[in-house]
Amino acid sequence: MKKNLLLGIMCLYVGISGCADKRKYHDTIKSEIASDNSEMVKEILLFQKELNEEFKNPETSPLPDRYRKDFEGLDFFQPDTSFRVIGSLERTADPIPFMMPTTTDRLSEEVVFGVVNFSIKGENYSLEVYQNLELKETEGYEDYLFLPFLDNTNGEETYTGGRYLDLAIPEGNSIILDFNRAYNPYCAYNKKYSCPIVPKRNNLDTKIKAGVKSFKPKSNK
Repeated sequence: MKKNLLLGIMCLYVGISGCADKRKYHDTIKSEIASDNSEMVKEILLFQKELNEEFKNPETSPLPDRYRKDFEGLDFFQPDTSFRVIGSLERTADPIPFMMPTTTDRLSEEVVFGVVNFSIKGENYSLEVYQNLELKETEGYEDYLFLPFLDNTNGEETYTGGRYLDLAIPEGNSIILDFNRAYNPYCAYNKKYSCPIVPKRNNLDTKIKAGVKSFKPKSNK
């Protein structure tokens, strides 16, 4: 796994310069993802395994020690390849920087890199994708895109504040959205983290039953 991801931009730990290891799974982004259904399921399960390993590791886990010591694994929806879709990316011409609010007083400087149009189970949707201006200057993450979203599972099966997807700038105008890789912001586990708030523009009026579910500490299950 690559280290020093996001440099405190996407998951800043309040009171210090950045997250414990600032890991956010960006190195799982691939320019080409398997098209065979069985291979896609294997990749999803590998993503889940690696995420659980990071949460168990005290060096990379966002969990407070009281939760991490009894941590057995995150709750995930079952892999569902119908939530892996190919979208059409409309890039923003001359995007204007703006300050994205976070769960603290911190602001994150972003641009709307573009809008992704896609369909899930016959219904059409669109989401904005963002590029962080500080991260853009970080070696190895020049092509990183951030896609936060809300959906109708929030507050029930998934975290109230929505979830995130990591993407990479594609060579053309087609981009893969695999919602099986949707993960919670760190502040879903520890309020000492500062996380970007999902813009209301990115609210999907459907249930995305894929990816990470809401976190329930073992003692509360």
